[in-house]
Amino acid sequence: MRKISILPIIVFIALYTASIVIGIYTAMNVCDLFHLAGYREIAIIISSITFFFACLILFYRIFMRTFPLTKGLVKTNSREEFIYNVYVLFYIMGFNSLIRSHILPLPALRMLYLALGAKIGNNSYTSGIIYDPMFVKIGENTLLGQNSLLTPHAIESKHISYDFITIGDNVTVGANAILMQGVSIGNNAIIGASSLVSKGTVIGDNEIWGGVPAKFIKMRED
Repeated sequence: MRKISILPIIVFIALYTASIVIGIYTAMNVCDLFHLAGYREIAIIISSITFFFACLILFYRIFMRTFPLTKGLVKTNSREEFIYNVYVLFYIMGFNSLIRSHILPLPALRMLYLALGAKIGNNSYTSGIIYDPMFVKIGENTLLGQNSLLTPHAIESKHISYDFITIGDNVTVGANAILMQGVSIGNNAIIGASSLVSKGTVIGDNEIWGGVPAKFIKMRED
């Protein structure tokens, strides 16, 4: 992992601090609208956390819309590296704890990934982890199993790169399966549990794959 320079840290701290201040201020004003008696302090704490994450997501979306990460190699000392470093700080200091907490129900987790930039079709859910949601496209009626992992980035020595992961409609990805960057999965495909789908793998419609690394097994018969 590359060392993060001072400028991205300053930018992130400013946005993070603003989220805290706005979150607490908003929570206190909202709670003052209601007669909460002895529950006021608890309500302020819970509301502050909620508004903090809402503000953090808003600032994240504004930053990533203004300075989008693009597909390909993140070159050293480049504009892309600055964007990458701020993005990484958003994740490790903010969203990582929320995504890995296991306290969000699946509909709420889906909404979080959508808020972070993922494209997820109707009636599709994940009970796993999606890194870099803005590089993930999932069709309709698709299920990603428990502890599945989507990783659109690759860190190979000092080389960092991004590529899209695309999943079609009616796809089932088994529990603990890992999908690496550049993977494309067609409609109605099945990925076996604990499989590792290597970088750049293209899986066609109605195909069943499994193993480490994942290999074609057979076509679906239904």
